[in-house]
Amino acid sequence: MTDTNLTALSDSKVDAAAATRTLPPPKRFRFWAWLWSDKRALISLGYLFILVAAAILAPVIAPYNPNEQNLMDLLMPPSAAHWMGTDDLGRDTLSRLIYGSYNALYAAGLAVGIGVAIGVPLGVFIGFVGGWIDELGSRIIDGILAFPPLVLAVAVTGALGIGLTNAMIAVGFAFAPVIARTMRAQTLVVKSALYVEAAQSFGASRLHLIVRHIIPNAIQPVIVEITLMLAVALLAEAGLSFLSLGVQPPESSWGGMLARAYHYVEVAPAQMLAPGFAILFTALAFNTLGESIRVLLDPTIKKDH
Repeated sequence: MTDTNLTALSDSKVDAAAATRTLPPPKRFRFWAWLWSDKRALISLGYLFILVAAAILAPVIAPYNPNEQNLMDLLMPPSAAHWMGTDDLGRDTLSRLIYGSYNALYAAGLAVGIGVAIGVPLGVFIGFVGGWIDELGSRIIDGILAFPPLVLAVAVTGALGIGLTNAMIAVGFAFAPVIARTMRAQTLVVKSALYVEAAQSFGASRLHLIVRHIIPNAIQPVIVEITLMLAVALLAEAGLSFLSLGVQPPESSWGGMLARAYHYVEVAPAQMLAPGFAILFTALAFNTLGESIRVLLDPTIKKDH
């Protein structure tokens, strides 16, 4: 083999190695690399994982029955027997906090799920069809958004009846217009893209365009909104339960625990700390995770940081 051939072969190997190094890593590796590099997202996911595990394993890990009353141990401070003390009926605060995590996560998931189930199809429909349907749908959405979400949730709860499920259905209806407006805006952008026009020129049906092109490419901002709405739904559930419109006694709820502890804040102020910090940390975890996902999905933000 001549020197020229050896040189060409060596150059081709170098070029192949360089091309291999410049190939982007698979998506799953990029996700884990992002997660490991973003400590806030990692901590938030870890906290939420522990919370979900506690909600699922509540009957196993809770030290007491959350509804078991002991009138001899009213408003007890934290002790070896009751790590977070007891409430005004002698019930173990830690057990009620653990059981309350299930209601909190169920409420947030139900509200956001209803909002997505209504808002995504509605936003895609009015944005894709356009014309007077888009105009009418946009005006209706703007009219609903003029009402504060919590006030709208209270009104719908009053119509449907008091209870956790009805309260979260009400919150879900309040979320739907926000998601619909986002999906409408994204649909207007995506449907004018060249690859959508190319698919139309090849005879793709409307259903194919929506399922194959519109929704996958317009859903990213909604993913960010979902994580942020989980925090809002959690706070809404706590607020409605605080007002006795959500979880009903004797079921455990963080908002309900705060409402009961509020009446005895001068006697046992520590009773407000457990549910208060649970609401704070969970909402903060959802918000932090949502912000991290927004940075991950938006290349402009990534460049600035």
